[in-house]
Amino acid sequence: MVCGVEFIVIRHLPTIGNGKRQYIGWTDEPIVPTALEPYDTECTEVYGSDLLRTRQTAALLFPNATYQSDPRFRECNFGEFEGKTYTQLERYSHYRSWVEDPTALAPSGGESLRQVEARVVEAFQHLPPGARLVTHGGPIRLLLERFAPEPRDFWSWEVPHGVVYRFHWKTEGQWKEGQRCTSLSVERLTENGNSSGK
Repeated sequence: MVCGVEFIVIRHLPTIGNGKRQYIGWTDEPIVPTALEPYDTECTEVYGSDLLRTRQTAALLFPNATYQSDPRFRECNFGEFEGKTYTQLERYSHYRSWVEDPTALAPSGGESLRQVEARVVEAFQHLPPGARLVTHGGPIRLLLERFAPEPRDFWSWEVPHGVVYRFHWKTEGQWKEGQRCTSLSVERLTENGNSSGK
């Protein structure tokens, strides 16, 4: 009998920059100190980006797991917009152009969403079946846009910090072929998950 395959994908807990609604992409900020119960003490291996905020979140949620880092799971590199807020940038035409088409356009020194999607999806499809993944808001939105059962665009997804997405495929073959998952469920780990920032 062919079994299904499920992936658990979690957005990291918030940082100070997230709270200020800054673009925090490759900036290596720590999470805001928080008391959070472990999510799974039986898990022995968890995957995620190589940035501190995902490592720290994984250590809290999966305290007995070995962390396997992969820079392909990083948030978008926001280049010249890194560390800034919408209010600081909204007057600039190059920023407005990027906001209107972030899929094709990249900030100076940064990445377009198309570039981010290519690396994130490649890394995701090389995970072992059943993997637990801790990553960032942008990569999770891209995975949802690509694999959720019902097609929705990137910005229509709310992805608060500390939220768990369970992607389930009926067969491993469907996942390997890049098909949309057959079911998706969402679980919030914190009472006031923060969906601002990256």
